Amino acid sequence: QVQLVESGGGLVQAGGSLRLSCAASGRTFGSYNMAWFRQAPGKEREFVAAWSRDNTYYACSVKGRFTIPVDNAKNSMYLQMDSLKPEDTAVYYCAADASDSITYSKNYNYWGQGTQVTVSS
Repeated sequence: QVQLVESGGGLVQAGGSLRLSCAASGRTFGSYNMAWFRQAPGKEREFVAAWSRDNTYYACSVKGRFTIPVDNAKNSMYLQMDSLKPEDTAVYYCAADASDSITYSKNYNYWGQGTQVTVSS
C-alpha cells in the first residue's frame, strides 16, 4: 500500500511559478514509480511527468517548463512549474506504482486527492 498526500496548489498569474508536493508513505519510497497527471474541466486526465528508476519523463506540453525533483529523505516528489500558462489550469494528481506504461493513468494503483492549480491570464 502507498498513501499519497498532495499540497501546494493555488492561483498564479501567467508566467509565474508554483511548486506542488506529493508526500508518500507506506511501501519503501523509490521501490515504485511515481507521476503527475492533471485534469481540466471537461477533459480527460492527462500525463504530465513521471519519475522511474532515476529517469524522468515529461509530456511535450510541459517539457522545458516543469521538472519533478525527488527528495528521498522526505519520501517526497515535487512538481516545479515555471512559465505557467492559462492552459495549465487543472486539478493536479500525484500517482504511484504503475503496472505498465507510466504515461497511462489507468496503470497506476495509487492516487492522491488532487490539488487545484489555476493560472490567470
